[in-house]
Order: sequence, then structure tokens, then C-alpha cells
Amino acid sequence: MRILLIEDEKHLSEALVHLLKHNNYLVDAVYDGMDGYNYIKSEIYDIVILDIMLPSLSGLEILRRIRMEKISIPVLMLTAKTQIHDKVLGLDYGADDYLSKPFATEELLARLRALSRRKNNTIEPDELIIGDIQYNNRTLSIIGNNKVVSLSHLENELFYLLVVNKNYIVSKESIIVKLWGYDSNAEDNNVEVYISFLRKKLKYVSEKVTINTTRNVGYKLEVI
Repeated sequence: MRILLIEDEKHLSEALVHLLKHNNYLVDAVYDGMDGYNYIKSEIYDIVILDIMLPSLSGLEILRRIRMEKISIPVLMLTAKTQIHDKVLGLDYGADDYLSKPFATEELLARLRALSRRKNNTIEPDELIIGDIQYNNRTLSIIGNNKVVSLSHLENELFYLLVVNKNYIVSKESIIVKLWGYDSNAEDNNVEVYISFLRKKLKYVSEKVTINTTRNVGYKLEVI
């Protein structure tokens, strides 16, 4: 699960990034509204945590724009406790939920879990049958041939990306951005390492599900 955090208070942003990573989320943080808007348009994120008061472009304007552009990503809006008008506007513009500052970290995590469940219910179930395997995106596991393998969080992010694009080639560039973010130093060999990990695990549990390579382009999940 990759989260985009758009919050210009750097101390708060850094604390939230630490919290989210500790709870096994992948997180990219930006401090500027226009940057956040451009990151959202990449459509690589699963949830956005969006502050209202931002430089360059307000959170409300970001919401208005992405909903006009039919970008349906779940958005959790952060507001000051007294900004009732902004809360109403945010919900009217298409925010899925809001949280007033200051907030308890437990409540933030609970609301993210709720948004995640809502998103999964509309896009993909947690458990999928692919060929001769059973893949569970919540437990990070693959079952096949009476065997079970567990996936690391990055392996799961990669496998899920291949699953939702089954029979289509996913480029190395898309994988790098999805798994490590725009500003990472990850390279093609990082992708190759995780593809190798997945292939070994799939070979252990499956006789039909494979990851094929298209040279210099990317990878495709196929059932043979």
C-alpha cells in the first residue's frame, strides 16, 4: 500500500512518515500543493493524506481538480479543528474522510485501514485465484500445490502490480516509481532482484503462473 502525504509542516510530515513506515506503509511526502497535485496524477498511489493549507495550490483546489479529472483515489483530508467550512467544502469536493488536527495516531491508522478496505472492495478483493495459486493481498501470501510462501512488503507491492496488469507488460520505470517513489535511487537491477525473488517463490508453489520478461521493456504475469 503506497501513500502520498501532502503536508507542508515538515516536523509533522516527518513524524507521519516515520509512523506510516513503522506500520508497513510505503510513503512519499511532498510539502507543496502543486507538487502534490502532479504526484497524484501519476496514479501510482493507493491513498492520499491531504492538508488544506499548502503553498502553491491549496488542498481544496487539489481535490477540486482531481475529481474534475475523474481521479478516484481515496483522500483523507487534514484540517484545523475549527475549520468547519473547509471540512464541508472538502467533503463536497470529493474527500472521502477528514481528520482534525491535532489527532491521535491510532485514529489516523484506523481511518487509513477503513479507506483501504473501501478501496479494495471497489477495485480488487483481498483474495484472488490466479491459475493454480491463491494470492492474498492482505496476508501477503501465495498458496499453491499445498504449499505457502510469504511475501515481503516490496515483493507484495510488485506482485500486486503485476496481478492487476495481468497479460500486460509493466515497464521497469513504472515498477521503480510504484515501489520506491520518484525521488529514489533505485535502478533496473533493483527491479531485477525482486523479480528474481518472486519467480523463485512462484516456482515453488505453481506450475502455471510465470513472470515473462520483454527485453528492455518490462515484465508480464501470465498463466500457462
